[in-house]
Amino acid sequence: MTLTKPILKGNKLLLRPLTKSDATAMFASLPPASQRLTGTHTRHSFADVQAHCIRIEEATDRWDYGIVVDGQLVGEVVLNDIDWSNRSSSFRIAIWDPVERDKGYGTEATSLLVAFGFRELGLNRIELEVYAFNPQAQKAYEKVGFRLEGIKREALLWGTERVAAHLMGLLRSEYSGMAGRGTRLIEEVARHRPARELRTLTRENTPEPGIRICVTASP
Repeated sequence: MTLTKPILKGNKLLLRPLTKSDATAMFASLPPASQRLTGTHTRHSFADVQAHCIRIEEATDRWDYGIVVDGQLVGEVVLNDIDWSNRSSSFRIAIWDPVERDKGYGTEATSLLVAFGFRELGLNRIELEVYAFNPQAQKAYEKVGFRLEGIKREALLWGTERVAAHLMGLLRSEYSGMAGRGTRLIEEVARHRPARELRTLTRENTPEPGIRICVTASP
C-alpha cells in the first residue's frame, strides 16, 4: 500500500518525491565531508542506497522529497519517523552539491515541507537535530521558526572530536505560516489509504513572505 505524495512548488525550486531512479544521485552525495554534517559513520554501498530508495518510495511513515532547481536534483528534504497517533515527525535536509549551498534553497525547501506537514498532514510537532559545528544550518531553521529545546552534550564522536547535538522543535501553534489561515487534514493520509483513493490536492498559500506554495498531485 502506498501514498500519493504530491509535488510541492516554491519560488526558486520544487520538491518531488524521491524514487529508486534517484539512487545514483543520492549515492554520489555521500563523500565523507557530507557524512560529517549528518553524523553518518556507516559507509553505504550503491546497493544499500538503491534499496533505501525503493523503501522510501513505498513508505507510509515518511515523506522523502528531492530538491529540484532548474531541473537538477540538488538535495533532499524529509519528514520521517512520523507518529500519526501523536501527530509528530522528525525532519532532516541535505543540499548534496556544495556549489548549491548558501543560495537560500535549504530555507525555502524547509519552509515548503514544514508548511505541508502542518497544513496537509495535520502534524502538531516537527523536530530535528543539528550538530554544533553547523551553526549556519541552525540559523536557517530558526528563520522558519524552529526553537532550540535542548542540547545533547558530546552526542557525536567524529574522529577525535566530541560534538554536541542541538535539539530543535516547532509546534503547529507557533508556526507563523498558520496565522490567520484555515487548515484541513488529509484524513486519507492518516488512514494510509491506497493512492487511487487519495484526492488530488491543489492549493496556494504563503507560509512566510517570499515563499509561495502550490501543491499538485504527482504523476
